[in-house]
Amino acid sequence: KLFKKILTLSSTAVVNLINGLFDTDYPTDSTLTYNWTEFEKEDLRKILADTILTINGRHSYHMEAQMEEDETIVLRVFDYSYSHAMRNATDRTDGYYIKFPEPKVIYLYATKNIPDEYVLNLDFGKQGIFRYRVSVCKFQEISTEELNDRKMVILIPFALLRVRELLKNKRSPENLELLKKLIQDDIIKSIDRNLELGNITVWDARKLRRYTHKLYEHIYSRYEEMEELNEMTDESLMLDVDIIEKRHEEELNELKDVIADKDEVLTEKNKELEQKDKELSIKDEEIERLREILAKAGLQE
Repeated sequence: KLFKKILTLSSTAVVNLINGLFDTDYPTDSTLTYNWTEFEKEDLRKILADTILTINGRHSYHMEAQMEEDETIVLRVFDYSYSHAMRNATDRTDGYYIKFPEPKVIYLYATKNIPDEYVLNLDFGKQGIFRYRVSVCKFQEISTEELNDRKMVILIPFALLRVRELLKNKRSPENLELLKKLIQDDIIKSIDRNLELGNITVWDARKLRRYTHKLYEHIYSRYEEMEELNEMTDESLMLDVDIIEKRHEEELNELKDVIADKDEVLTEKNKELEQKDKELSIKDEEIERLREILAKAGLQE
């Protein structure tokens, strides 16, 4: 779920990720098209690829996120990609044409015994055998420095998984310090650095901090030993703009109170004016009646 959310950040951030993953060089103002449509199989089962993105209406990229090793992933990637290609088939003079998206499996957690690529052999009989290859990105083997250099920072929340096993087995002061350092030095500094460089927007930075916080709560916050770190994490994952926004909200609430007080004063004054208007109206009526009486008596005013 988090991987899908991350891929809906700004086009600048997502294009940078695609460039880093697929070794491409698209401008960050390229147009992105999200192919979220479910594919319906012949037996009426519905399948949904993690994400197939099309850049500038021409080139498509298929990204599948995995936590644990799955040898059958290559079959699913082919299935999803084939369904996508069939939906966009074109009829040319030399026959029908379907174009598969470039595939990539991203392992966010596991790295042991995972190949650098998966291969699916497609046997077309006399036409020969085609080897469909799906390359693999092992996120946990990418250093924070390399992640930043390749502008793939929107994956940085998953850096929290690097110490998951350590803390699962032993929540010692040393391991807690490792997690603290990971959050402050790797995650927060990477987000800030990429924001300064323009690789992500302010909105992206805010989202990445919030996603990191959500992932942290999901993995670690339930442990009793994490109480002090939980408080630190709550504070450190607030972006400056969030602090400013919070201050503005407080000022706005104060202003609303002032306006409410002034409105109350104005309401009272309006009531007083209405009362005076009524009194003046009564006096005007009395004067008018006196004029009528004087006129009937033949007297001047």
